[in-house]
Amino acid sequence: MKEVKPAIGGQAVIEGVMMRGPKSTAIAVRKDNGEIVLKKDENHSISERYKFLKLPILRGVVSLIEMMIIGIQTLSYSATMAGYEEEETLTTKDIAIALASAVLFAVVLFVILPTVAVKFISANIKTPFLLSLAEGFLRIAIFVAYVAVISLMKDIRRVFEYHGAEHKVVHCYEHGEDLTPENAKKYSTVHPRCGTSFIMIVMIVSILLFSILGWPGIIARIVSRILLLPVVAGISYELIQLAGRSSSPFLKILNTPGMWLQKLTTREPDDSQLEVAIAALKAVID
Repeated sequence: MKEVKPAIGGQAVIEGVMMRGPKSTAIAVRKDNGEIVLKKDENHSISERYKFLKLPILRGVVSLIEMMIIGIQTLSYSATMAGYEEEETLTTKDIAIALASAVLFAVVLFVILPTVAVKFISANIKTPFLLSLAEGFLRIAIFVAYVAVISLMKDIRRVFEYHGAEHKVVHCYEHGEDLTPENAKKYSTVHPRCGTSFIMIVMIVSILLFSILGWPGIIARIVSRILLLPVVAGISYELIQLAGRSSSPFLKILNTPGMWLQKLTTREPDDSQLEVAIAALKAVID
């Protein structure tokens, strides 16, 4: 019987990779002098204290919030180790401000802007479902354009290369091969459980869910979409987890747009970047 390996998730950071396993999280960063520095911490989730948070939908919301917090912490750590900024310990207030800023930016760009703009491009559409569909496609177009623009930045391209390294190494691990750059480089930079695919599924789920609400006034639309974001995220989390381990044709079709989008958010890494991803992965499966 084929061994079932624990699911490993990750994130590309500045000159490094973060990997999160069932029990621990590790971040590996390549410093200017070529040294790989490794930081490992035990996982502590609020769902361990409050078991009801492990219920479907709720666990997705909790996981998303915790990953955003960890993402902010690891980005700060990687920037320090890579020499981009001076060492500084993030306080709870710093994390809260950064998290609130990220959420506010996402809400303005991907919630408020599309629902306002759809008014100017769909004057002849009266059906609520078609209006929601137009809004959803506009949201997706804004997101794809945003990714395409930031991918032109040199530093972001480097992060996308580490993103590709993360995926290749996880593929190598899941296929039971020795974790070496030679083995990892033959795998794809695209992975079904990627955060990029998750965001795309969020957008698809939001089209279906928001269409049920009809097409109220603009204020009601904005408020309802913000309030329902946790529900959309929770449903999308369950779908992306299923897509990562299921051969269902429906889930494969649902995940296909996100897999396509990963062609923008990942780049082919070099051996040195694969070495960094391997160091982080080995730390969480050790």
